[in-house]
Amino acid sequence: MRTYSVRPATADDLDSARSVMLDTVYHDFGTGYVPRWHADIVDPAAYYLAPARHTLLVAVDADGRVVGTGALDSRGPQSPPNPPGLAERYPSGETAQLRRVYVRPGHRRRGIARELVARLLDFAAADGGYRSVYLHTDPAVPGAEPFWRSLGTVVHDEREDAGGGQSVVHFELPLKRTGSAVDRPEHATA
Repeated sequence: MRTYSVRPATADDLDSARSVMLDTVYHDFGTGYVPRWHADIVDPAAYYLAPARHTLLVAVDADGRVVGTGALDSRGPQSPPNPPGLAERYPSGETAQLRRVYVRPGHRRRGIARELVARLLDFAAADGGYRSVYLHTDPAVPGAEPFWRSLGTVVHDEREDAGGGQSVVHFELPLKRTGSAVDRPEHATA
């Protein structure tokens, strides 16, 4: 059994976190880097470390390697590219949007993503200014849709839109949590 630590990222973690994110968009999503979608990956400090209401978490293995990421910001979904009703339902400033919840393939299915999300929800609740938690996912990524369905409620499935839409599923997660899937100490064993 491996031990992982989940903690806020520091400037020293950014290159490793960026590597996890880029590997995910290239290998899991198959899109590669797309500037209009992934600008935060190139400059995570500006998006997640500098703004007070944003955060970037990293999951670190026992050898000190970053094996997972999870981010939260106050930018609600924009329309376009997202359906107009979502931008109205989840306005920027009032919405905690979860982003970049990625775990390297060799470390998946050990509770890391669930712990990252639990800590992000704690962060959102502690902020006090968020009224909802939103995210979207690509259901073509193995395990992504069932994972998010286990934590939240589908608010829009673009696969059901007239005219096809994108292959994107939008979720809302409860803002208040009752507990974590993994023990809360700084070092969680998953």
